[in-house]
Amino acid sequence: MPELADKQPSSTEDPLTAGCLLLLVLVADVAAGLLVAIVLAARGWGRMGTAPGQTATSAPPLDWAPVLGFGALTLAVGVTAVVLVWIGHRVIGTVQLTLCVLLTVHTLRYWP
Repeated sequence: MPELADKQPSSTEDPLTAGCLLLLVLVADVAAGLLVAIVLAARGWGRMGTAPGQTATSAPPLDWAPVLGFGALTLAVGVTAVVLVWIGHRVIGTVQLTLCVLLTVHTLRYWP
């Protein structure tokens, strides 16, 4: 009976498994992005009217919610990408890292 240490791990992964994992990760990212968008839309909807004591010409108060929301989403995508690359799914991790860079640029656009 050969020992487990003698077995070489297969360096090729099943394309079906990799495709399903990529689809699952991307669907989770889209769901998290929609959650952030819904929360930010609800906050914006509640702030449409002018606050008491504020005139229409005054500047609205500084809102950090988009930066924090998209920043948390970027952090989650980045950590997922690093974990995927670390466990050996280089293609899926690269797709996640690309998405992380795009989200970082989008987050920095909201920086006040």
